[in-house]
Amino acid sequence: MVTSKQIAKIETRLLLEAIFDVYGYEFKNYASASLNRRIAYRMQQANIETISELIPRMIHDVNFFNSFLKDMSISVTDMFRDPKFFKGMRNQVIPLLKTYPFAKIWHAGCCTGEEVYSLAILLKEEGYYDKARIYATDYNNHSLEVAKKAIYPIENLRKYTTNYNKTGGKNSLSDYYTSNADAVKFVDSLKANVTFANHNLAQDSSFGEINLIVCRNVLMYFNTELQNRVLRLFNESLVYNGILCLGQQESLLFSDIQDNFELLDTDLKIYRKKLPTDAEKRHNMNKQNKPSINL
Repeated sequence: MVTSKQIAKIETRLLLEAIFDVYGYEFKNYASASLNRRIAYRMQQANIETISELIPRMIHDVNFFNSFLKDMSISVTDMFRDPKFFKGMRNQVIPLLKTYPFAKIWHAGCCTGEEVYSLAILLKEEGYYDKARIYATDYNNHSLEVAKKAIYPIENLRKYTTNYNKTGGKNSLSDYYTSNADAVKFVDSLKANVTFANHNLAQDSSFGEINLIVCRNVLMYFNTELQNRVLRLFNESLVYNGILCLGQQESLLFSDIQDNFELLDTDLKIYRKKLPTDAEKRHNMNKQNKPSINL
């Protein structure tokens, strides 16, 4: 006899297939515990008792689906979230970027943009902002719209300021925003070299010639298959000696690309892509020189 747990698993598979067929979003490789929590939350909010009831609502009501999409988006973020990491960015990573006349930075899973503007402030204070271009991506268009506006609740300001000071801030955080009774708006100069764009790590392709990738606390929501897919994407995108920054609970250990990177900081999970060996150089050269086949 089929158990209720097995039925729920079947229903979940059908729900994810319906979402992919109708909207093109692929969630099947998200960590099951995280996925199940978000489905249960949306059912509770809609007063729906079974996943089977959820499916027609999800595929016929775009606004309802968008609410689910917001649930699935990783929305835990702050200005200078984890100050120790941003201090490491200031003291370890930006000096490496400065060895390049120009650097391309990919902030993957940027959510509502607070950490993107945090990085922009560090680059300004270290005199490198004008030589950098930040590509900040997320699959959630609502989050991207918030990020583009750079307006955040005033009640978060004290925490923002405390975090900034812990990174070794060289100015006052108030130099970078204006405020009123309800909100703070970060100055437009912080986004002069930032491009916000929709990009789905589960489905979309890599960027090229990236010097630094920041993707923190995103992989932990994916299963092993999707984690490897995303890490291969990062490996393809980074130049040799390029830097990859992950979250504290994330690692390249046991991943498909672990041998391609060296660990620069164990605590902060900062990695650098290794230079190719002579054998790898010959292999790449042979691939480039191999004649193409016209079909």
